[in-house]
Amino acid sequence: MRILVLNGPNLNLLGQREPDIYGSTTLDEIVKKITDRGKDLGVEVEAIQSNDEGALVTSVQKSIGRYDGIILNPAAYTHTSVALCDAIKAVPTPCVEVHLSNIYAREEYRHASLTAGACIGQISGFGDRSYVLALDAIVEYLRNRKSKEN
Repeated sequence: MRILVLNGPNLNLLGQREPDIYGSTTLDEIVKKITDRGKDLGVEVEAIQSNDEGALVTSVQKSIGRYDGIILNPAAYTHTSVALCDAIKAVPTPCVEVHLSNIYAREEYRHASLTAGACIGQISGFGDRSYVLALDAIVEYLRNRKSKEN
């Protein structure tokens, strides 16, 4: 099983960007945690970060046949990207949206996610643990789906 972890704009600055909101853990440290958890689960994890909306859309599109699932932190594109939402809807690869902070406890404009409705679920508010929870959730979802197909 292969899982793609997509990280949107400014997440490359984790560890130094607003640590009171996002914590002090860097993106590289998060990727290591989720990769290690993937090994425990027998799952291969590949992570990509881009500040470019188009690159994220292209990564979602290219997931077909390459990945079994996607974990997506669209960051600011959560609230603005119809293109990313449409890409998630257009591919058969199931996607879980993830956020470090609880977007519903923050500024009102962050309460609306354009991408969440295209995903099988959303996990937010647990800091870097949100990614591990998302990996556990999508792996369980995929294994349950596979067992129902057999």
